[in-house]
Amino acid sequence: MDAQTLRAQAFKALHERNGAFVIPNPWDAGSAKMLASLGFEALATTSAGYAFSRARPDGGLALDDTLANVQAMGAVTDLPIAVDLENGFAHDPADCAKSILRAAEVGAVGGSIEDATGNAEGPIYCFDHAVARIEASVAAVRSLPFPFVLTARAENFLHGNPDLDDTIRRLQAFAEAGADVLYAPGLRSAEEVLAVVRAVAPKPVNVLMSGGLKLTVQELGEMGVKRISVGSALALAAYGEFFRAAEEIRSSGTFGFTSRSMPYQKANQFFQD
Repeated sequence: MDAQTLRAQAFKALHERNGAFVIPNPWDAGSAKMLASLGFEALATTSAGYAFSRARPDGGLALDDTLANVQAMGAVTDLPIAVDLENGFAHDPADCAKSILRAAEVGAVGGSIEDATGNAEGPIYCFDHAVARIEASVAAVRSLPFPFVLTARAENFLHGNPDLDDTIRRLQAFAEAGADVLYAPGLRSAEEVLAVVRAVAPKPVNVLMSGGLKLTVQELGEMGVKRISVGSALALAAYGEFFRAAEEIRSSGTFGFTSRSMPYQKANQFFQD
């Protein structure tokens, strides 16, 4: 059995066992290796975090960029990697499906497709088109020789439309279309999380713990959440500290931030072969 199949089976098993698990979001190979060293069992890329590292806004990179990042992460860790494929980098369902197959070719064993268009004037795909995109994506992953975990995302809450009923309607349709995991980033309360979990049960639900939602792994697990991600939160934590340190140098001419920095030897040790 090849290495990718073993990673795929391990990733699938995480979604089938009891309890919740955390899938943190590295933004590059270095952060992926550091997270792997801490004992996490799988990783998921962050489109925003990686874009920021390339001096671009979220959504400002191409599929080839994303796939190159997946390959770089896969070169430094044997953990299963799921890829943030944004809207599949395509509007057409068939092209969206091709993006998933390309992700599998570079080693990913999971990936997400969202119903956001990338167009500010019409940020969410109409219901039927959104479902068709997931149907095509499901057909693509089922053609693979290993169990690629497909996550379907309903993006209403991230695009100024916190309509829980419509979000649940979309997630239920994605589940019926065959998506393996359902995900509505931007949920604001435990009540909304619980409503989503109950609406798509027994399908696994991913919850984004970033921004205003303040719940623990234990609390989310007790609600029936299966997978917990942090999106760009770790990248933003790193960039935030970097910016504060540089700001301190520029504004006050002091270097107090060095007392909070990770020791050189500890950082260097993470990247020893």
